[in-house]
Amino acid sequence: MAQFIFTSRNGIHIIDLQKTMQRLKIAYNAMKEIAEENGKVLFVGTKKQAQASVVEHATNCGMFYVAERWLGGLLTNFDTVSKSIQRLKELERMRDTDQWDAETKKEILDLTRELEKKEKVLAGIKDMTKLPEALFIIDPKREAIAVKEARKLRIPIFAVIDTNCNPDEIDYPVPGNDDAIRAIALFLEVMSRAINEGKSAGQVEEEDAVDEIDEEAVDASTDEEEEGAVEELASDEAAKFDEAASDEAAVAETGAVIEETVESTVTEDSVVESQADSIEEKAEEVETKAEEEIEKEAAATEKDEVKEELQDKYQEEYGDLDEKDTW
Repeated sequence: MAQFIFTSRNGIHIIDLQKTMQRLKIAYNAMKEIAEENGKVLFVGTKKQAQASVVEHATNCGMFYVAERWLGGLLTNFDTVSKSIQRLKELERMRDTDQWDAETKKEILDLTRELEKKEKVLAGIKDMTKLPEALFIIDPKREAIAVKEARKLRIPIFAVIDTNCNPDEIDYPVPGNDDAIRAIALFLEVMSRAINEGKSAGQVEEEDAVDEIDEEAVDASTDEEEEGAVEELASDEAAKFDEAASDEAAVAETGAVIEETVESTVTEDSVVESQADSIEEKAEEVETKAEEEIEKEAAATEKDEVKEELQDKYQEEYGDLDEKDTW
């Protein structure tokens, strides 16, 4: 994919839209040639972003589609898949005529569930009686089995390839964003227009048109539409990049605020710790002085008690003390 990448910023790859324009024109002309020869195209896109657009644009140009899941062997084992398609048509006939090949309600319920299951998977290919002349795939990395089967049968592959895909496996790669709903719808619309133009032998019929549009006018309008499509795709890519850049800036700003808050908290903690140490030292000093005072008072009290005891003994033995004998 390096040949289709314009640059890379902050881990985001930006696709070169000039290359997208060139490849889109090549794919457009090739798809138109297939449609001119009454070739059938199978649209494949099973990711959620692509399902609705695949059904819509494939129906608009009268082509087949796979939007739910790719059945293994859909191309390489088409005979077996054809039997499932015949079974689907048989169940639809039973439903439409209300004549079920069953006797009990439980059997009818089982057949109804079988019909719903097959219709969900085979609805887009139930009218496909032979292998398609081309495949148009959204996200070939996700649809790797479809790519392998088409390459094995040498069926041309048109695909929208993102930066995580391998363009060597695709016959007509169109570099672009295969995750954005608008981008997917845009590529599908361009391919659908190419098919419709090919079917009408180089003319696009519009609902409000009264006269036929000559081929040169059609080519000019198609080129303008392609350029508008690429410009819209470019705006999507730019919006994607701007959104990623704004998210990164917001994350950086948040990180700076958190770091500043942490530093402030650490500073406050250190100040509080220093004050706590100072208070503890002062408390120890006060406690030491208090102990010293208590010891002094205890010593003085003990001395007075001894003195009084000696005086009492002397008085008992020798009588009252004179002033000169007072201790």
